[in-house]
Amino acid sequence: MSVPTVSLDRYTDVRPELADWMREQRWYASSEQSPALTRVGVWTLTDHKHQVGLETHLLLDESGPAPVLYQVPLSFRSSPLLGGERALVERVEGPSGSVYVYDAPHDPAFTRALLALMLDDEVTAGESPDGTEATGHHALTSPEIRVTDSRVLRGEQSNTSIIFDLVHLNGKPAQPVICKLFRVLSDGQNPDVVVQSALSDAGSRLVPRAVGSVSGSWNDPRVEAGRASGHLAFAQEFIPEVEDAWRVALRSAEAGESFEQLAKALGEATAQVHTELARLFPVHEASDADRGAIVASFRDRAAQALVEVPSLASQASAVDEVFAAAAEASWPAFQRIHGDYHLGQVLAVPGRGWVLLDFEGEPLRPLAERSEPDVTLRDVAGMLRSFDYVAGTLAQSDHAEAARAWAHEARDAFIDGYVSRSGLDLRAQRVLLDAFELDKALYEVSYEARNRPDWVSIPVNAIERLATRPR
Repeated sequence: MSVPTVSLDRYTDVRPELADWMREQRWYASSEQSPALTRVGVWTLTDHKHQVGLETHLLLDESGPAPVLYQVPLSFRSSPLLGGERALVERVEGPSGSVYVYDAPHDPAFTRALLALMLDDEVTAGESPDGTEATGHHALTSPEIRVTDSRVLRGEQSNTSIIFDLVHLNGKPAQPVICKLFRVLSDGQNPDVVVQSALSDAGSRLVPRAVGSVSGSWNDPRVEAGRASGHLAFAQEFIPEVEDAWRVALRSAEAGESFEQLAKALGEATAQVHTELARLFPVHEASDADRGAIVASFRDRAAQALVEVPSLASQASAVDEVFAAAAEASWPAFQRIHGDYHLGQVLAVPGRGWVLLDFEGEPLRPLAERSEPDVTLRDVAGMLRSFDYVAGTLAQSDHAEAARAWAHEARDAFIDGYVSRSGLDLRAQRVLLDAFELDKALYEVSYEARNRPDWVSIPVNAIERLATRPR
């Protein structure tokens, strides 16, 4: 059986069937618009069984207010992929018969080749003259493993994650791996890869062990020089059969059980990661420009929230007073942080404790901003808001009053744990911490108003509390 040849010649101009399929995917950002796609690059992998064509297309979508570059791996088969009905993009009739086009992360030929690219430190280039290139990098001491099975993790919105079951070449089971394929590409290094790899390489047990990554370069009309580079995929240790901290916390609150010790341990783990990041990456004292830029972003967020939820107008003056007080407060040093920290970004691992995930930063912020040093209080505020969300989730239940008390205890314990490990007195920085928590609640208001209107009362109540608290 030979590799289908329909791929490059038929997909030079993006087929309508592919555009229609993309519009239905959760990672496609402009689902209300019809995609306006141009292929700006392609990089290829080799199926060593010589049966499947493997191409990753870089497609620029100009249907929205700003162009977005999507990474779309495709596999081309001359016969159907067993169990691949949900991943079928289209069936193309050619002179040599039918060719089946699949979303490649669901195709074992692609997943095997992708992991091999990382583990073997290979370089692959596009077959078209655009010069697209992908380079694998591995972080394992030994790449002597093989894939026995792979599957796509469902439910993700912005990326596609592939779980690999592995064995050593001697047949003994190896630790599973999860590989995140970045669907939206930007010029610059992805902080998830950079930060988590640095922590893993330094021996931290508070993050999953890094396995490898794929970086690339491609033509990009959005970049002034016309050429961009960045990360395409990232693989790390997969820890199966564990729960995230959100599920653990919610079950605790529903059962009326104290979360105090677990919250304190989470505060300690958070402080430890911040300490490790301060050792691994540059740190600088807060300048007037640093403070001014963040306070300006606070006010921009508030203005957007007022547009989304006009009833917040009654709090506008009080909100601005919080931000004005923050501008005059003493600020800690700027360093690398998590950037989008909440209970869902932490795993409860038996025998290991809390393990932190997903260092990409806040998804709505530009990649370049997410890679800049920031204030650790942003992470602290994010976790405090997450405890509040646990209580808010139970607000309409018989546990509402108890859940509010649960959240208050968890918040205090988290701060106690953070202070004990870091030595930083967060309570002495309450003015600044309130400002960061208020900013996070304003972000939540906009998100909930657009996506989950029934939840908007949770951040609205927090805004009222934070804006009017005596200082």
